[in-house]
Parts: sequence; structure tokens; C-alpha cells
Amino acid sequence: MKQLTGKVALVTGGSRGIGAAIARRLAHDGATVAFTYVNATENARTVAKEIEAAGSQVLAIQADSADPPAVIAAVEDTVAKFGRIDILVNNAGIMIAAPLEELTAKQTDHMWAVNVRAVFVASQAVARHMSAGGRIITIGSTMPGRVFGPGFTLYAMCKAALTGLTNGLARDLGPRGINVVMVTAGLIDTDMNPADGPGADSLTSLTALGRYGTPGDVAQAVSFLAGDGGSYVTGTAFTVDGGLTS
Repeated sequence: MKQLTGKVALVTGGSRGIGAAIARRLAHDGATVAFTYVNATENARTVAKEIEAAGSQVLAIQADSADPPAVIAAVEDTVAKFGRIDILVNNAGIMIAAPLEELTAKQTDHMWAVNVRAVFVASQAVARHMSAGGRIITIGSTMPGRVFGPGFTLYAMCKAALTGLTNGLARDLGPRGINVVMVTAGLIDTDMNPADGPGADSLTSLTALGRYGTPGDVAQAVSFLAGDGGSYVTGTAFTVDGGLTS
């Protein structure tokens, strides 16, 4: 039996990149998977078909993480469809990189809404349904500990907030047997930060392994933490960065 057989997972931002890799991996390891997407309808259909073809049940939900009612509805739809929810992966995120003087209040509010508020809203909604043994896993970043250059202040601020949120949730939900952990990702080859993009060579040289990671690297860590391997891991960060912060 696969380690996540009988579990139901919800992955936010699961139509591409790290989120899609996580959705596929959790399904591969036996979970029934729901995932959200905003506009990438064709990508979402492709991921759903791949999961179905592999023999798992799947639900693709169009939901904007910037909209709290939509985030809550995605949780409720997952429970209504599958009867329970055991794993929440807060993956959806955006990056706005710009000189400090050019950032607007609207940009600040939008990034905070997607990268921080949505994580709180989804976790709060899931907590109403989650039983002992549940997992809340949030995808973080090494950026707060090592900002590589100008223009990333807002992104680093939002990702830093997830540390406090993870620690607080762990204390709130620990007595109920629910584990809360953050997966801190380093240089991962995605559309947001491609391994062949501008400046990638210099960034790669900062890692101990001398290369970018893949979405699959993050997905394997998430699946490990969602299963028995994560049973005594909570209120902390699990780093997947190829030695970037070593």
C-alpha cells in the first residue's frame, strides 16, 4: 500500500511548476488530490488528466488565492467531494520584483493577499475539518535569509511572515495532533525563476551542489512530510535548497 492511500490533499496553485509536481507526487503516493488554479485552465486540465490516468481521483478548482471567499470555498468543495481533508499544501504564490521606490500600495496588498493572507485563510478553513494526523505544509523560500539583490524586499517580507504563521499554527493545532511545517525552497527551476534565466549562472554558483533544483525535489519533500516521515515534524522549516544557505 502506498504511504498516502486513503488521504485527501488540497494543493493551492497546482496547475504548473512546483504545485503541479506536488499534486502529481501526492497522487502517485496514493492520495486523492484537489488543486486550485486561477487562469491556467488548459494546464489544470492536463494535470488532472495525468492524475486520473495514473489511477487517482482528482478535483481541479478555479479559485483566486487573493479572494478569501474563493479560498474557503475550495476547502469546502474538497470536503464536499471527497468527504474529508487530511493534507493542505499552501503553494500558491506570486512574485513582484521592483525597485523599492516604485512599489505601490496595490502591489503590496496583492502580494500580501496571495502569499500570506491566503495561507492563513486556507489553514483556518481546513482546521475546521482536519483530524489528528493531518498535515498543513506551506511552501516558503530561502529569500528571507538571503536576499540576492535589490528589488525583492516585498517578496522577502511576505515569505518571512510565513515562518511566524507556521510556528503559531503548530502551537494552535498541535494539541489536536495536526502537524504544521514549512518547506523552504531555494533555487528551483520554474517559470518564475528558470535555470536558464538571466543571472542563473551566478546564482547556481552560490549553491553547494552547483545546480538548480527541480519541482520534483520539492514535491518529494512534501510527500515525505505528509506521510509517516513527518509524524514528529512540526513548527519548523524543512529546507530544500541544494546547500544555498549552508
